[in-house]
Amino acid sequence: DEPADLPILRRLKLDAVVHCDEQLRMLELDAKSPGADSLRLWVKLDTGMNRLGFRPERATELQQRLRGLSNVLPNLQWMSHLARSDEFDVPSTPEQLAAFDAALRDIDGDRSLANSAAVLGWPASHRDWIRPGGALYGMSVVDGKAGADFGLQPAMSLHTRLIAVKQVRAGDCVGYGGAHVCDREGRIGIAAIGYGDGYPRLAPAGTPVLVDGKVSRIVGRVSMDLMAVDLDACPDAQVGSPVLLWGGELPIETIASAAGTISYELACGITRRVRFIDA
Repeated sequence: DEPADLPILRRLKLDAVVHCDEQLRMLELDAKSPGADSLRLWVKLDTGMNRLGFRPERATELQQRLRGLSNVLPNLQWMSHLARSDEFDVPSTPEQLAAFDAALRDIDGDRSLANSAAVLGWPASHRDWIRPGGALYGMSVVDGKAGADFGLQPAMSLHTRLIAVKQVRAGDCVGYGGAHVCDREGRIGIAAIGYGDGYPRLAPAGTPVLVDGKVSRIVGRVSMDLMAVDLDACPDAQVGSPVLLWGGELPIETIASAAGTISYELACGITRRVRFIDA
């Protein structure tokens, strides 16, 4: 987004994307620098999302201006982004595809349109390149579907352990605000994880977790560092027992739906204090 980025792109041999006139002028100014290596460039067209990109009707003008620059490789690539590709029955996606194709009818160069949802559900959007994001990590962005429904395998799981087991009686309250009132005698486990680690604070009571591989549920509110889980179905659970928050048999999409968000937000929201392990 600024001139200082251009030497980095060249050193790392990265493709660049240009999506606005400010960047276009920056490239034109950079072309006047002696000995500037040529960049492999993608031009982004805004076909209906109204976020990043040039108007499609400017494609011919952009091709002429960019091909006239010594610092840009002549084989331009073209891309756009789909706004509602996670909905497989809306007219806006075919409209975006048509706008993209019409703008580039007489223009050569590789094309790219399909994000994860379009890879899965809009084969008509597949061009020279696809751009899977969450699908690379086994996640679905389609409402009501998990990655496994499309044959994807999760690349991420979130784990912790119980650090305490409490015996509770009927009428006992659990957690901040006394949000959970026990209706019978039993046991609850305290798991060492909370919203300070990136687990969603808005995950309600009843959100599933696995304790010792058995299905359990959150009771009370998720706090910064801890959460309470019901151990009625986990008679062998004890301090140190493993707790799976998502991944494997517990799809991240299930937790995201319970918390009123999407799997991408959960995967991106894990904080630095969580230990990452390559398995």
